[in-house]
Amino acid sequence: MILIEDADDSRIALFRATERRLNTRADRRERIVAAGLFIAEGDLVVERALAAGCTPVAAFVDAAAPPSVVDRFDDSVVVYGGDENVRRASMGLGVPLSIVALFRRPDPLPAAIVASLPRVVALEAVDNPVNVGTVVRSAAALGWNGLLLDRTSADPLARRALRVSMGNAFVLPFARAHSLVEAVTDARAAGTLVVAMTPAAGAMPLQAVLPAIGQPAMIMFGSERNGLSDELLAASSIQACIPMADGVNSMNVAAAAAVACWALRPIRRGQRP
Repeated sequence: MILIEDADDSRIALFRATERRLNTRADRRERIVAAGLFIAEGDLVVERALAAGCTPVAAFVDAAAPPSVVDRFDDSVVVYGGDENVRRASMGLGVPLSIVALFRRPDPLPAAIVASLPRVVALEAVDNPVNVGTVVRSAAALGWNGLLLDRTSADPLARRALRVSMGNAFVLPFARAHSLVEAVTDARAAGTLVVAMTPAAGAMPLQAVLPAIGQPAMIMFGSERNGLSDELLAASSIQACIPMADGVNSMNVAAAAAVACWALRPIRRGQRP
């Protein structure tokens, strides 16, 4: 372990870096190609990254009590250590975590593969990483199989998204589509029930949406400002809404996704709908 005594030590600069510094210019421009690094915060998220086969590069840990996950690193991983004050100042976190680790980004999955899974959540222009992380956590918890994103939605491996999802981005396959409309259209043509969530008048109540037995399903959510684009609404099989109290016509996109994932969750044998 290399002891760090100065919060401004250049050797730990990447641990406080934004996604812009952790990824290449091409990756930032395209938001499709996997490149660069991502940051995993906390021993649970680090453990889940390792379990998913992600490659660690370096870690910054509590020098006095490094977490046991450090024992799983091989000699190629550089481990830095610092006391609580150094870690708090360098990370900008009120409560410094016992470990923050840098990993290489995994290769991206093809959008067509994710779109063909039995239960998929699709996001358009959901650019808040906290919302994306919460959607990931809910979808994984409720048995959904994949996450499909457009080019403008936040990265599930962004620092805040990964922290909020508790590392579930490693167990929920995700992909970014060059054209979400094209990916959705192809999925619908292959038999997937594509449900567009919208508060628009005429949308079917969510509880009335009933996929056929064994039919794949995809639910789509748009930005909290504008909702889904006209193109994606037109590409859907059904437009559905969550019935709400009088005077309220929308909710946070992550909350809406949790409700919809529950309503359309895959039903296991012997489970009551």
